Amino acid sequence: MRIRPAFYSDVMRRVSTDQWAGLAMIVVAVAVGGPVLLGMTQPDIGRGWWSVLFVVFVGSLLFSVGEGAPRFRKAMLAVSVLSSWAVVLSTPDMGLMPILLVVNSAVSVYVVALRTGLILVGLNTGVLTLLLTRVEHNDLTETVIVLGFYLLIQLATLLSSVTLVREQRMRQELTQVHIDLRAASALLSESARTAERLRISRELHDLIGHQLTVLTLELEAARHREGERVREHVTRADRVARDLLADVRATVGGMRTEPADLTEILRAIGRDLPGLEVSIDVDPGIRLDEAQTTALVRAVQEIITNTIRHADARELWIEVSVDAGRAVLTAVDDGRGNRDPVAGNGLRGLTERFRAFGGDVVYDGDDGFKVTGWLPT
Repeated sequence: MRIRPAFYSDVMRRVSTDQWAGLAMIVVAVAVGGPVLLGMTQPDIGRGWWSVLFVVFVGSLLFSVGEGAPRFRKAMLAVSVLSSWAVVLSTPDMGLMPILLVVNSAVSVYVVALRTGLILVGLNTGVLTLLLTRVEHNDLTETVIVLGFYLLIQLATLLSSVTLVREQRMRQELTQVHIDLRAASALLSESARTAERLRISRELHDLIGHQLTVLTLELEAARHREGERVREHVTRADRVARDLLADVRATVGGMRTEPADLTEILRAIGRDLPGLEVSIDVDPGIRLDEAQTTALVRAVQEIITNTIRHADARELWIEVSVDAGRAVLTAVDDGRGNRDPVAGNGLRGLTERFRAFGGDVVYDGDDGFKVTGWLPT
């Protein structure tokens, strides 16, 4: 019993607002067709044929707003529109049946351009006009009121859907820009730290390193002077100076090759993204130079951006591990996947970056979308 609230919470989080709205529209459509389906109202073409048309309408409507190629979705919308016309015109006691026309108008903007949606509103109004002219005892005033009512409802739902779609696109574009800015900020910060380490290392080498080298040469000359005790102390000083010089060189070398905090850089890119939860796990033993770090950051940036654009995913898991002297990047989402993925400019650029270091990238779209890349370390 304790698991059920968490289960429902997870379902609510995974189902988007659009999906809930689509489900509500389907429920409304079924409710509108309920009187005929239950035999409470008799259509002109027989209840069996009418039921078939109604099922075709609902099914094609679902396919039109679902996954698939644009041409397929447009074809499904056309089938949905034609079947809704047939359903409405074959129901003399129309009741709330014109709501089906409103549903088609509302979902059209997800499939076709706004201009086409407005044309559909005009055609739906023509169908409704034809239906009203067939109804007996319906005066002109009532006809105009009903036509105006459904015309305004269609326009309102159509424009509301347009606003929602544009807002979603703007939010997606803003998220992508946000990801790009985070990646650029992380790379700039790392570049600044690298430049500062190089500056300090040069100063250490030029100042302290030079002085210790001179000291070593002086002590080397003093070691050959007369006196056993002087030679003993000079030898110790020479050993200390050489050790100190070695320590300075080791420190300078460490500053030049100090690894970046890759975990924090990658997590900063995927943190707090609307609609997508990104989990990042980085092996603490990984060591990459600045160029390889840049390639990995750009790869994660491209993967997150593509997930938001195309995957319709709620979660993305990214892992950077070390395997047989290679840094391995693995990213997989819980989206719809693609059994025959075609790499666009972003993924091709990602592959080119990895191959420039002697690595490679492979894709798998069977279960979600998975990207696996590796770099030699």
